[in-house]
Amino acid sequence: MTSKNFGVQAIRKDFEVLNMKIGESIEDYFSRTLTIANKMNAHGEKLTQGTIVEKILPSLTSTFNYVVCSIEEYNDITTITVDELESSLLVHEQHMKGQKDEEQVLKVTNGGRGYGRG
Repeated sequence: MTSKNFGVQAIRKDFEVLNMKIGESIEDYFSRTLTIANKMNAHGEKLTQGTIVEKILPSLTSTFNYVVCSIEEYNDITTITVDELESSLLVHEQHMKGQKDEEQVLKVTNGGRGYGRG
């Protein structure tokens, strides 16, 4: 086996085992995924948009489960582009982040000393 073939196999393995890390942002995960996909393409292993989308959806953290279900239910995932998927997930990530921020504000305001006193 040549070192070139070994390199392609190593990159392919990286792609196969790729999963989003807990706490990782959508932007960072897509960046990691596309870096590996670009390396595969550079070594002659052509990945379609559909292949990348089909890899990303089930490899997201569980916090995105409802989003993945929604995307799969209302879109033809064979035609959705990587950019469209990333845009959709970024919107959901911002929404989830906004909800967490609101919850934190409520905890601080409701739990502060002097709450309800006049």
